[in-house]
Amino acid sequence: MNYSKDGITVAPFIDTSHPKKGGKYPVKIRVTYKRARQYYPTGKALTPEEWDAMPVSKSRSIVAVRKDIENSYNVVRNTVEELANLGSFSFDNLNKRLKSGDMLLNSAFRAKIAELKAQDRIGSMLVYNVVLQGIERFAGVRVPIDAVTVEWVRRYEKFLLKEQKSTTTIGIHMRHLRAILNDACRNGIIKDGQYPFGRGRYEIQAGEGRKMALTLEQIGKIAGYDDGSETTARYRDYWLFLYLCNGINVADFVKLRYRDIVNGEICFVRQKTERTTKTRKEIRVVITERMQTIIDRWGNRKAADNFIFPILDGTENAARRHAKTIAATGYINVRMRTIGKELGIGNISTYTARHSFATVLKRAGANIAYISESLGHQDLKTTENYLAGFEREERQRNAELLTKF
Repeated sequence: MNYSKDGITVAPFIDTSHPKKGGKYPVKIRVTYKRARQYYPTGKALTPEEWDAMPVSKSRSIVAVRKDIENSYNVVRNTVEELANLGSFSFDNLNKRLKSGDMLLNSAFRAKIAELKAQDRIGSMLVYNVVLQGIERFAGVRVPIDAVTVEWVRRYEKFLLKEQKSTTTIGIHMRHLRAILNDACRNGIIKDGQYPFGRGRYEIQAGEGRKMALTLEQIGKIAGYDDGSETTARYRDYWLFLYLCNGINVADFVKLRYRDIVNGEICFVRQKTERTTKTRKEIRVVITERMQTIIDRWGNRKAADNFIFPILDGTENAARRHAKTIAATGYINVRMRTIGKELGIGNISTYTARHSFATVLKRAGANIAYISESLGHQDLKTTENYLAGFEREERQRNAELLTKF
């Protein structure tokens, strides 16, 4: 984490001249310009030993501190870079941006995007970039972060509605905006009273769940579908594998290796949650006969380091891996739409496989806690949202029973 341009340098450092209790010292962001230096707090403190070990430490607490320090660094660095690009860098201007609430929302988003790119989290990076583009269409490229009030957020919602964005899409925009403002609160850039989200302020609406679960009978028809095309057979089988493998996401499916098979089970951690949860939540899936048949038919040569399926080859960087994942999702969806049309089932996608896995288990009487664990959800509320369509279906069927007299 070091930035240097036009005679300006930005770097984090541990200030050992100002000790705190417990042998810890404050971590600050140092900005140097024309031999002058100014320091900006991160709100974090470490021992010298923790500071030295921080770049490689696996300790959860140190990793969390490192992330907060990176957030503070990125906020300062992006503000410095913006001022430098405008030719108006000075400590007075920097202090005004960082300390008086004149920090730009745009800069905070770009700091987050830079952080995600450095972590190779390309999917999340692209979503933040889309949200930033939406904000800039609405409010321009220089939005003071303290201008984001409850009223501002409500006007942004109306703007997105005029762009014909769905409730689900608007929710995505608002949750990512909220995450940026959460960081701003933690870093002291805005005060709690300025925070626009929460009860009595702006509350993010939940999107309507996509009711796409199939019945076992429909899934059986898909499994038996054959139009004579090897390509159709391949992507049909990939879809069935997603369904049978606890509704695994494509991003995790493409990364499965033979070494992930232990005692007849596939073991993996969801990419979506592996960086965002305190505990590493491993999902285990018993390999059924059908799954093994799919592996035998379409899989790579069996070797511990080989990917199970020939989608990635291991040479890809994060961006290329993300692109191949998106492409694989598209190929599966194209073939499954055709199959769904031919069978009279309707639109089938990779999402349908995940939702069907959860709903079929629910229909069979499986405990919701087991379903939640199998999906890799962090709480039961997420699982309940997945199953909302099934609950509606059950209520409808039970209501009809009342009229059978």
